[in-house]
This record gives sequence, structure tokens and C-alpha cells, in this order.
Amino acid sequence: MNRELASAYCERLAREHYENFPVASRLLPRRMRPHVAAIYAFARIADDIADEGQRPASERLRDLQQWRERLHEAARGVSTDQEPHSRVFVALGRTIAECRLPISLLDDLLSAFAQDVTVTRYATWADVLDYCRRSANPVGRLVLRVAGCEDPSMDNASDAVCTALQLTNFWQDFDVDWRKGRLYVPADVWHAAGAREADLDARRLTPEWRAALEEMSRRTRALFTEGRSVCDGVGGRLRWELRATWLGGARILDKLDASGFDVFSSRPTLSAADAPWILWHALAWRTSVLGSGH
Repeated sequence: MNRELASAYCERLAREHYENFPVASRLLPRRMRPHVAAIYAFARIADDIADEGQRPASERLRDLQQWRERLHEAARGVSTDQEPHSRVFVALGRTIAECRLPISLLDDLLSAFAQDVTVTRYATWADVLDYCRRSANPVGRLVLRVAGCEDPSMDNASDAVCTALQLTNFWQDFDVDWRKGRLYVPADVWHAAGAREADLDARRLTPEWRAALEEMSRRTRALFTEGRSVCDGVGGRLRWELRATWLGGARILDKLDASGFDVFSSRPTLSAADAPWILWHALAWRTSVLGSGH
């Protein structure tokens, strides 16, 4: 199969499916775009497999295992026209080889997707962070590897930002996830706030749930701050891509705060109206501060 056609397919998939944060956007250096798109397409489809709630868990886990096997075949350079999604693995195999990607990072992503099939509650904050370590952090590290960066301090900063972005998405999709039976606020936090799951069934945002979500926002902001340096550790167009991604997450969190975490009334998203805000703060990066309303 033609590699260029495979890469074009992945880039189209990335453009059509991202929502909050730029994926393989024109802010990225041209040479990085097909590689980032291949990683995104691989992860996007695997996530969709895990999220097909109408199918039995056993079938979704089987399909994820087959997805893992195809990943390892691609990493070994085994060429296959097996459908569906053969183009994804042609493009991904090229990216793995050219960028020397650690397969363990892609395996971690699949382990998190498999966990989503069977786990719907988290007991502790540490459990949530462990999930993010596998569901989100590998993406940042993979992007850094595509950029040719192998620096432990950059990896750590990237991990903090990726976890913060994943958490922001959890609070943004709180209502959507609850209707799917999932709750990512850890039990040790909502128990301490005195919240009850019965109120979520009734779609009541009680003071207790608001307090739990405020605590989640506080911890998420701390991670954004901890990881901010990754946006300054790279140069060129990638720096602008990372700033835009970081600021997109901050903007969603600000909107959640401004709504008083009224997650049942509306789901905050980014729109064209947010572009000037993101552009301004990207340009004023040195003095820009993350915080509600900024």
C-alpha cells in the first residue's frame, strides 16, 4: 500500500475528529504532521473500539487485543493489507521506524482503553493518575519523540500537561460519562465532600458535588502549572502548537469554573470566539497566567 496515501488518510481522520485541542494542525512542523496523525488515528480508533458500549465487553477486549497484535506486526515491519484500517498500520509502521518510537508507550495506551471497558469507578486520586499515566501521558512523550526530543525533564513536564488535559476532558464530559456509567472523580474525594451518587442519577449538582469538582479543578490547575515548561522546551512551530494545546485546556477549565461546574446544564467547548483569547495568551506567554477568567 502507498505510504503517502496511508498518511493522508490518517491526517484526514485527525482533522475530522479533534475537538478541543489541535491534532497534527498546521502549527506543527510539516515533517511531524503525518507522524502525529498516524499516532492519533491509531489511538482514536482503539478508543472507539473500547467505547462501543452496545457490544459485549468480551468482544471489545478481543478486538483491542487484535489491535495490539497488529501494532506489534507493524512495529516488526510486517506489511499487511488486512482490513479494516490497514492504512493506519501502514502509516504507523512508518512512523515507528522513522521516529524510533518505544512500543511500550503505544501498549500503555491500549491498556488504558481496555481498562475503560471494565472499570467505571476509581477509589483514589492515585488510581486516576495511574489511568492518566497510560491513557494520556504516552501521547505527549510520543510527540516529543517525533520531534526528536529525548529529555527526562521534558517527559516529566509533558506528563503533567497531558494528565491535566485528560482530567479537564473528564470534568468537561462529566455528564456524558455518567450517562455511560463512568465516574472519574475518585471516591476518596467525593466521599470527603459528602457527595452521593444518587444525586447524579437525579442530575442534581449539589453543593457537595460542586465542592468535589472544585477540588478536581484545583488539582488539575496545579498540573497545568507544573507542566507549563514543556511549551518552552521546544522551538519553532511546535512551541506554538504546545502553547495552543495548553491554553485550550486552560480555557475549558476556566469555562467550567465560570459556570460553577454546572455540568448538567451545558458542556463547555472551544469555538471560533476563543481563538483571539488563545492567540493573545500565546503571544503574551511569558506574562500569561492560568486561572479562572484569565
